[in-house]
Amino acid sequence: MVDHSRAPVLEALEDYHRRGRLGFTPPGHKQARGADPAVREVLGDSVFLGDVLASGGLDDRLTRGRVLQEAQELMADAVHADHTFFSTCGSSLSVKAAMLSVAGPHEKLLIGRDAHKSVVAGLILSGIEPVWVEPRWDAGRRLAHTPSADDFDRAFDAHPDARGALVTSPTPYGACADLRAVAEVCHRRSLPLIVDEAWGAHLPFHPDLPSWAMDAGADICVTSIHKMGSGLEQGSVFHLRGDLVPPALLGMRADLLGTTSPSVLILAGLDGWRRQMALRGKELMGAALALSAEVRASIEEIDGMHVNDRDDFCGPELADDFDPLPGVIDLDGLGISGYQAADWLREHRGIDAHLVDHRRIGAQITHGDDRETTGELLSALRELGRAARHLPRAPRVEVPPPGELRMEQALLPRDAFFGPAEDVPVSRAAGRVAAEMITPYPPGIPAVLPGERLTEPVLRYLRTGLDGGMHLPDPSDPALDTVRVVDENAG
Repeated sequence: MVDHSRAPVLEALEDYHRRGRLGFTPPGHKQARGADPAVREVLGDSVFLGDVLASGGLDDRLTRGRVLQEAQELMADAVHADHTFFSTCGSSLSVKAAMLSVAGPHEKLLIGRDAHKSVVAGLILSGIEPVWVEPRWDAGRRLAHTPSADDFDRAFDAHPDARGALVTSPTPYGACADLRAVAEVCHRRSLPLIVDEAWGAHLPFHPDLPSWAMDAGADICVTSIHKMGSGLEQGSVFHLRGDLVPPALLGMRADLLGTTSPSVLILAGLDGWRRQMALRGKELMGAALALSAEVRASIEEIDGMHVNDRDDFCGPELADDFDPLPGVIDLDGLGISGYQAADWLREHRGIDAHLVDHRRIGAQITHGDDRETTGELLSALRELGRAARHLPRAPRVEVPPPGELRMEQALLPRDAFFGPAEDVPVSRAAGRVAAEMITPYPPGIPAVLPGERLTEPVLRYLRTGLDGGMHLPDPSDPALDTVRVVDENAG
């Protein structure tokens, strides 16, 4: 019988302090004693006291205490996985490890084109050839939802040499795929399914939430505990089920990318989150869902605001399921952009929205919220609704229709990224092959990938988006006056 009241990492950390261990090892701050006093004052000594070596500190040098192994086994049991691996480098690392365990250089992997930039980074590092599976587009809302199982089935028929598939579910907007059907498409061919479930850490813990990857039959699932859970930033796990991907191989690929100095603070956060959810998850998630329903109903009463719901996102040619907790608010009726709204909320009410695009903001509700925090949110949104009529009209972001948003993948992402390149004025970039990623962030889904042949509609979208307040953190020229493209004259 598994004892979920235990938290091996936290218990070992408590034991470390109780025994008064003295380390002549990293970290050099030596349990806060060497840290700068001003830093200690801001961070508190608890941060430094929890910062010990994972082996040769938390556990012995041969890890005979099996501290991390036991914590991972408990996490696997909590979410119905066969194996779980902890990562202190975020799901950006975890998803790369998953990809590398399924396909290698020049091998094909089916991927929904609504993938996060970390997936594209995995393609660049690995040399995997992506076979892009088109999302289901809501042309009216200018929004992408996950590809369907039929979309993946057709892609496999066209590319029978593909090694597996990767789908993102939930999306940052809360839209979910029918993972059971997608997994069936893969398993009919004895191929593995990877689910980027970064936004779904909470899904296993309440029956009214969408199904999660492990219960739906996926082979590998990547989850960011820090996004919708109680973990610290960079806390991620990846789970494994079945025999299509050997656990030793997945561990080897993760070891290739991961740090040799994992943060015990982050590991403790992962361990504590699992215990919290295993013991009280249904209660906590139920309360969050009830609170979210109240907040959503209240926002609907604000003129000009609409909280996207199941009726908006689910249906034929749209998403298959829906998570209400991201709280995506459509501001089209106010005549302002999400960028304007987010800036106003931060400046005037000290409230940060997460997801921001040309017409929406995300007001994420988790088990960490209560009526006090949501009361502040609602008050700020009502004030924003009144202030919106005095704000300048939102600059028009020219979002292309689906047919103009997708571009030809002319080169492998790896070849384009590492090959000879030059910077050209954006006015002369159409028709050239991109040598960099260009990603509106958040939510972090690249509009341009290395190896894609640039088109005028996409470039116009990015330039008008930048003028309207879009954040583009990754192009070599943040102002997008120039674009980095493949040098066609370099042989």
